[in-house]
Amino acid sequence: MNIYVGNLSQQTSEAKLRDLFATYGEVETVKIITDNITNISKGFGFVEMNNKQDGIKAIQELNESAVDSNSIVVNEARPKSAQPGAFKFNNKKY
Repeated sequence: MNIYVGNLSQQTSEAKLRDLFATYGEVETVKIITDNITNISKGFGFVEMNNKQDGIKAIQELNESAVDSNSIVVNEARPKSAQPGAFKFNNKKY
């Protein structure tokens, strides 16, 4: 199950998120999204859990909880939708 985690502090690490979600079950991957140039967190990320029931429990328990002084948003990740107006040429979006 892919889980969106938002409103993350810039101090929150992938290791901390992994430990937080591991309380609810086996965590497959953790990825905090960062700016390509500055490498600073954009304030959100994704956690992939092996078991859907564990993921649902984590969402219920962790949504609006405090992590590094921020109240985080936790919900099931939605598939990335096509961006209207985006044009691809040679695998690059314009």
